[in-house]
Amino acid sequence: MPQSPADLRRRLLLSAGLAAAAGAAARPVFAQAAWPAQPVRLVVNFPPGSSPDVLARLVSTPLQQALGQPVVVDNRAGASGMIGAEAVAKAAPDGYTLLMTAGSAITTNPFIYPRMPYDAERDLTPVAALARLVLTLVVRADLPARDVREFIAYLKANPGKLSYGSAGNATGLHLAGEMLKSQAGVYAVHVPYRGASLALQDLLGGQIDFYFDPGIAVPHVRSGRLRVLAIGGKRRSATYPDVPTLEEAGLPGFDAGTTHGIYAPARTPPEVVARLNREINRILSTPAVRSQIDGLGAEATPLSVEQFAAVMKDDSRRYAEVIRRQGIKAD
Repeated sequence: MPQSPADLRRRLLLSAGLAAAAGAAARPVFAQAAWPAQPVRLVVNFPPGSSPDVLARLVSTPLQQALGQPVVVDNRAGASGMIGAEAVAKAAPDGYTLLMTAGSAITTNPFIYPRMPYDAERDLTPVAALARLVLTLVVRADLPARDVREFIAYLKANPGKLSYGSAGNATGLHLAGEMLKSQAGVYAVHVPYRGASLALQDLLGGQIDFYFDPGIAVPHVRSGRLRVLAIGGKRRSATYPDVPTLEEAGLPGFDAGTTHGIYAPARTPPEVVARLNREINRILSTPAVRSQIDGLGAEATPLSVEQFAAVMKDDSRRYAEVIRRQGIKAD
């Protein structure tokens, strides 16, 4: 039976509606399956040669192979990591712009700077932890203290006469020194430098007496020019397996470690975050990568997204207490 023009129009409209609905339902699946369809930019908010930069370049090549797209490392340093972090926090949440950062940009900056261009908790989402960097307590070789007990006794007998260096005010090295002073009940003069390497040079030259080393003093410890007294983390170091932690040496709960990791803009699709976390954890589990991270004086940390977020929350709480108690301020 021939259809009337009205019936034909209704059938065409119904078919068009069903096709549109089917297309709409398929779009999220297509978008999810298509990621990544273009290069991924990994913003490092510290300069070339820094520990976040070294770690970013260590994982970028195997991550590129896993994703089938280029992973481009982009150094955006400055303002204690805030320039690069802001760039990622304000980027489109599509999985194509990520942040590789030292833990300080997340755990200490919010408590030091009264105004920040981003909110780390609100504007960034954890993706994957890469490495836990643990600082070591290193002293000049001629200091009359062979272990932590003797060192603390020497500090107490000479209040204000010893000095320690850091990479600058409010840096991790500074916070570790203040944690030591607070927990041990001692006083030493803080000498801020523009970078850990400069502090190390003055320690070697005898201008300062001790500092918390991020890993660059290892050759000088091995040569005997410096002495390592303790590990500033929860576990002993693979670099110095016979050296006790500060907790073992009598300072309960001492932990000056910081976790370097990768973040994405808030509201990045969960499936993209999960894929990145899975691929990065697989990379961190390979012997070659773990060995290179060990060489940095750090420990590879393949964690779930939830575990990573919990670690950073705990670090933030601990450092906030030190910053408030010691009245630490940025330059």
